Amino acid sequence: MQTALVVLFDDVQSLDVTGPVEVFNGAELHCPGTYRIRTVSRDGRAVRTSSGLTLVPDHCFADAPPAHILLVPGGAGTRRPDPGLVAWLRENGPRAERLVSVCTGALLLAEAGLLDGRRVTSHWSVCEKLARDHPAVEVDPDPIFIRDGQLATSAGVTSGIDLTLALVEEDVGREIALSIARHLVVFLRRPGNQAQFSAQLAAQTAQREPLRQVQQWITEHPGADLSVDVLAARARLSPRHFARAFQAETGMTPGRYVDRVRLEHARRLIEDTSDGIEEISRACGYGTPEAMRRAFVRTLGAAPAEYRRRFRPAPTH
Repeated sequence: MQTALVVLFDDVQSLDVTGPVEVFNGAELHCPGTYRIRTVSRDGRAVRTSSGLTLVPDHCFADAPPAHILLVPGGAGTRRPDPGLVAWLRENGPRAERLVSVCTGALLLAEAGLLDGRRVTSHWSVCEKLARDHPAVEVDPDPIFIRDGQLATSAGVTSGIDLTLALVEEDVGREIALSIARHLVVFLRRPGNQAQFSAQLAAQTAQREPLRQVQQWITEHPGADLSVDVLAARARLSPRHFARAFQAETGMTPGRYVDRVRLEHARRLIEDTSDGIEEISRACGYGTPEAMRRAFVRTLGAAPAEYRRRFRPAPTH
């Protein structure tokens, strides 16, 4: 049995706590003896979450059991970290077999010096601060979670559920993880290196109407000719002016935006339909299955067929 110890503090984000706890508890219900879930706060007193809920811990720092999995949630309370909490993490974090952060919990681990030399992620809104304040940490703002040895860090609140499902799948198998995901009405389909945002959310919305219309056209016609020359003509701009203006107003080049849209569309078709790989590659503008395969391997770390096998929900009967 593994002890999953969740750290509590005032102004913690309640979903960062309850999401992973529900996943671990689901695994314990399906496979008794897998996890013993415990919570801990500095003095053992109840904490008030950022949404006003009160959580009562099982332990104080002084009597906390050794943790196989030490999970550090995020929330507003990470903005001004309690020195006592940071010191406890500095001492106890390295003792855990797996050290996990959800959302801005990575800030606490960084303050404790536990992220130096590691590749990590966190909520998109704090990644720049995390990288600036802790230059020894390699911060990647894109993935929803990252595994680096015994360290695992995740992005926003729901990605904590994705990460915990990945841990459960590793511990007790895919079928149990799928059962938990179905019970929680979430999908066991998001690989850790999936981007935190869709292309439309990752890119800023252009200010000028012609550029906004081009963004919408790309989204609605991923299989069309989306070269710069063609898109520039739709915006009634020269190719050079269009490329410059698009990047200035959206924060990414037209080519990068097109790549993201096509990959997202292909990923959804692979997850949600039984269409063949060749058919999907044509529908998404890749031209050939090999071109789509290269895009999948480069960005998602798996070829389309492997991605479908791993992340498409199993049919229910």
